Amino acid sequence: MITISQRWKDAYPGASVGILVMRHVSNPGSHPALDARKAELETRLRDRFSGCSRADLKELEPIKAYNAYLKPFKKTYPVQLQLESVVFKGKSIPHVAALVEVMFMAELEDLLLTAGHDMDVLQLPLSVEVASGGEGYIGLMGEEQSMKAGDMMISDRAGIISSVVYGPDQRTRITPGTRDALFTTYAPTGITRDAVREHLKHIRSNVLLITPEAKTEMLDVYPTG
Repeated sequence: MITISQRWKDAYPGASVGILVMRHVSNPGSHPALDARKAELETRLRDRFSGCSRADLKELEPIKAYNAYLKPFKKTYPVQLQLESVVFKGKSIPHVAALVEVMFMAELEDLLLTAGHDMDVLQLPLSVEVASGGEGYIGLMGEEQSMKAGDMMISDRAGIISSVVYGPDQRTRITPGTRDALFTTYAPTGITRDAVREHLKHIRSNVLLITPEAKTEMLDVYPTG
């Protein structure tokens, strides 16, 4: 299913990648139970971070670990920006297709970076690697991305499906017709494997709220040893 390159292990000791595969899912445009859970999460986040400043959020783990990773790329952690939008600006979690919302919700709850893909489009196996620089793929919104040297990336046999700096690709994106889904979580050095595993469980719980009959084929964190 997935291989982790030695180069990646050497570049990011202690880092990990979480993998969740769920079969027989559905992806409605909206779902009442998910909407209720989303509203509850928004309230909980505002209560949890009330009185915090932007500087305070930057010092939170795992936000601090992601910003340390992204600093050489001159990027700010996008989940931090999403959290600020909900907490400081009173905005709602974006209303999108349900399988994407479950991922956004878990990202904000656990502050871990995650991408979603359609399993039926993927050409397995997957590989986790470090970019040499210049490798390219088409981003989620159709934009051409040229990889930054040193960035973590995941590929299938057809090409790159995501990276930390640029996010998921367009080719394997989740669509209204997705029935088998893959969720991948990048965890830089400083984030525990237990935290990644719990995050994947939160995604699974959200998926099962929409599709109780969905089956979990894989829930694991790599490297496993």
